[in-house]
Amino acid sequence: MIKIFSSEQVRQIDAYTIEHEPVSGDALMERAAARCASWLLQHFPYSSFKIFVGPGNNGGDGLVIARHLAQKNKKVAVYLVNEQQQRVSGLHAINLQRLREMGGVPCVDINSAAGFPSIERDDLVVDALFGSGLKRPLAGLYKELIRYLNRWPETGVSVDIPSGLMGEDNTENDREAIFCADHTLTFEFPFLSFFFAENEPYVGQWHVLSIGLHPVIIRQMATPFFLTELSDIVLPERKRFSHKGNYGHALLVAGSKGMMGAAVLAAEACLLSGAGLLTVHVPACGYEIIQTAVPEAMANVDPDGEKVTTLPSFDRYHAVGAGCGLGRHPSTAHALKHLVLSCKLPLVLDADALNLLAGNPEMLAGLPAGTVLTPHPGEFDRLFGPSENGYRRMLKQRQMAQQYKVVIVLKGAFSSVALPGGEVYFNPTGNPGMATGGSGDVLTGIILGFLAQGHEPSKAAIMATCLHGLAGDIAMEDKAQENIVARDIIHYLGKAFLKVKKLNPENGNRQFF
Repeated sequence: MIKIFSSEQVRQIDAYTIEHEPVSGDALMERAAARCASWLLQHFPYSSFKIFVGPGNNGGDGLVIARHLAQKNKKVAVYLVNEQQQRVSGLHAINLQRLREMGGVPCVDINSAAGFPSIERDDLVVDALFGSGLKRPLAGLYKELIRYLNRWPETGVSVDIPSGLMGEDNTENDREAIFCADHTLTFEFPFLSFFFAENEPYVGQWHVLSIGLHPVIIRQMATPFFLTELSDIVLPERKRFSHKGNYGHALLVAGSKGMMGAAVLAAEACLLSGAGLLTVHVPACGYEIIQTAVPEAMANVDPDGEKVTTLPSFDRYHAVGAGCGLGRHPSTAHALKHLVLSCKLPLVLDADALNLLAGNPEMLAGLPAGTVLTPHPGEFDRLFGPSENGYRRMLKQRQMAQQYKVVIVLKGAFSSVALPGGEVYFNPTGNPGMATGGSGDVLTGIILGFLAQGHEPSKAAIMATCLHGLAGDIAMEDKAQENIVARDIIHYLGKAFLKVKKLNPENGNRQFF
């Protein structure tokens, strides 16, 4: 897993690397800029480059990038932006002198809007104005320049972080004073702000470039935020003499008249995630559907013809999942309340189960410890109240997971999994093709399958979210995003399992945390 640090922590890691590698700040800047220049040459080999440089070390990065590109005979122009002639950093001054001594690269001072250059069709704009050390919204000439650059359609690449964007909270930021990058080249770790929808117009696609920061301080420095990697997924080896009883019996409470498809999708996903046995409790109208569509599952039929109103005994099961296609009838809410208050098994709740919880908030306190909740942002806001933006919603997600001792999977791009201990794991897999009805039902089924097999709820949620997204990514190799439906995620789930196993040949012998 990749740790996600605050901007201040990244500054401390840089300083530790300089002191303990040891390496000079100048050499570390050279290392980082060389990686950026290499990336630019690989991805934009035919471009000319207009590099906008601020007065600090981010500007120093831009100057070194300019030198490396010029040494590869690229057409480069540097624009030095320094409102009111602020004092430049030492590394900025050193690298500006080197660039001028090398010659061949025009370095143009910009002191007013009259000096803003036109951007030609073959130009690539490199934003090296301000890095992650920024403490307040940009204003004045810097804001004017950013607004000007954002109006041009040509590609823009930011170094470290888009200028004007904070590394964490941008709630009070000036959105008109943030550079809109198509690509962001960040060093060693992504910033927390990269994971929220409100910042996508500025970050674009982000790419992590390793610059060899010191592993000791990275290992020692604590953070509650992580980015899951495929190598973190541990799928235990199955023993030759094992049988279905070894892999758990799951109970899925799902479906109502007109929404039996949700029950079918969750049931299939549960079985294809390795559960040994599955019973689906459905209203009478769903009996033939579930028996026909998922013959590997057993059916338990509710006495009501159209909705779930009762629950079977939990004695024979190892995990329970509820919510997919349930509907919101008061009789169903009553059954769900019984489930929450009486079930002592690992539990995952989704969809209408979450909506019913939102209508009965006193039930939240009765949730069994370790219960997995899988809301999308709308369901989350109904449960816990609205949030100003994705960052604030994530903070609330973390707080609620700790308060109620549950696991909360907040679904979306970079789905976040908040654990009762306060840790938050962001998921790297998945694509917009998965924004389709039934996708969440599939995720619930995968989590239920893992819970039935005995995985801890935190581990089950993190692994399921990653594999769910990976299956969607593999589907995209064969299909356009617009053509992906929830059944495709199920169809490609086996290939996702195989990919993880091939990446991790010692998979069954390692611990997740």
